[in-house]
Amino acid sequence: MAATMLNIPCVTLGGEHKTLGDFPGKVLLVVNTASQCGFTPQYKGLEQLWQAYRDRGLVVLGFPCNQFGKQEPGDAREIAQFCERNFGVSFPLFRKVEVNGPGAHPLFVELKQRAPGILGSQKIKWNFTKFLVDPASGQVKRYAPTTKPQALEADIERLLSR
Repeated sequence: MAATMLNIPCVTLGGEHKTLGDFPGKVLLVVNTASQCGFTPQYKGLEQLWQAYRDRGLVVLGFPCNQFGKQEPGDAREIAQFCERNFGVSFPLFRKVEVNGPGAHPLFVELKQRAPGILGSQKIKWNFTKFLVDPASGQVKRYAPTTKPQALEADIERLLSR
């Protein structure tokens, strides 16, 4: 994986500084999330993927975002409580980020360059856009917000079986 992507600083909801490099050799599923979105129930499916595959090397990373319909208005504490209380989320959650525009978090800038959307678009269209990162090659596969987490299982299995 390109060193630049591995070294991009991120901050967890708890204030811990992390990079993707802190998850060496892991298959990473990076998702921009929101608590008040029609896709919010996908937290349950993401948690199920985390529980099913984490011992084999999958890490789910959630990045709350308030850019789409102001659907993530809470602060770090409120987001963490909501996710745990309503969906039992135990995978790592990060501080709120922007994913588009001049304030876009560098991780999402990199992910969008590596896995553009339809017709080469660099924009993320909505919450719960998913990026599956292959640790061996650094390749990234992008999934639409409408793609349910369980639909990623075959791709996750393929990467974990290498």
